[in-house]
Amino acid sequence: MKYGFVAFYDDETAAFAARAGFDGIEAFAGPVMDVAAGLDIGMTDDDIKRMTDYLGGLGIGILTLSCNPVHLTGDAAARENGAAQFVRAIKICRRFGTDIVVTNAFTDRNLTVSQNLVEYKKVFGEYAKIAESEGVKIAIENCPHWSGSPATIGNLAYSPEMWAAMFDAAPSEAIGLEFDPSHLVWQGIDYIRALREFGGRVYAFHAKDTEILPEQRYRYGIFGKQLDAPNEWPGGWWRYRMPGFGGIDWSGVYNALYEMEFGGPMIIEHEDPVFGGDRSENGLGLGPRTETGLRLGLAHLKKTALI
Repeated sequence: MKYGFVAFYDDETAAFAARAGFDGIEAFAGPVMDVAAGLDIGMTDDDIKRMTDYLGGLGIGILTLSCNPVHLTGDAAARENGAAQFVRAIKICRRFGTDIVVTNAFTDRNLTVSQNLVEYKKVFGEYAKIAESEGVKIAIENCPHWSGSPATIGNLAYSPEMWAAMFDAAPSEAIGLEFDPSHLVWQGIDYIRALREFGGRVYAFHAKDTEILPEQRYRYGIFGKQLDAPNEWPGGWWRYRMPGFGGIDWSGVYNALYEMEFGGPMIIEHEDPVFGGDRSENGLGLGPRTETGLRLGLAHLKKTALI
């Protein structure tokens, strides 16, 4: 099993990954929501070779490419542009030494979940054909990206119900999951049962923990803090943590992964506020506390893997 972490790629980040004992990076490419752009989706073959040669010299690699346009937007021009960039990511993916493109099934928030599912079938059905022809897997992360009151779902792939519906709508095995148990914990979903049920479609794994905060859950309830909320994310009664600092049963997770003969990458997604991150992408910027958190998370995963 190869270990990595989510990052905006640069040579310094790659060098840290090698020093810290990681095998590689999940690198953003192309549109990255409303933050930095990540790798230039238009990189030439020569640019890619220079980058992969440098990584090879460090003994690491790109484990997955992450490309996240709003696939199902109702803005026709934005959808066309996003699709073009995502298709480009699929087509250049293997040149980076990986066959996995990670994304979110970002929705049109003006539509219902059922209406978005109709659009998903069209859009991801076409992506699947291209991925099949390129020998690439599309791994959809399961963060709900929900916000607002009443809440709207930003990513279709947030629950076992939706995974089953999505795999029925676009049945190609080129489409699977980047499974992240941290989002299932606060939804009250049995993440180990879900992993066993959908294990055949898990192509990458996001290693992130969740800490439940009982006092805050009492105060706010499951809908989260409503008055003077600090950011657009509902909640306040849970927070994401590095592996080993929350409530996830990592021994149970590994047992399920071993049973299903999981061969994909195990990638830490740093959104731990204790170690310099938060629930936005700020944890992706390397600093002393961020590096400490990543080292501790990796140590816990490797230790647990040997149990």
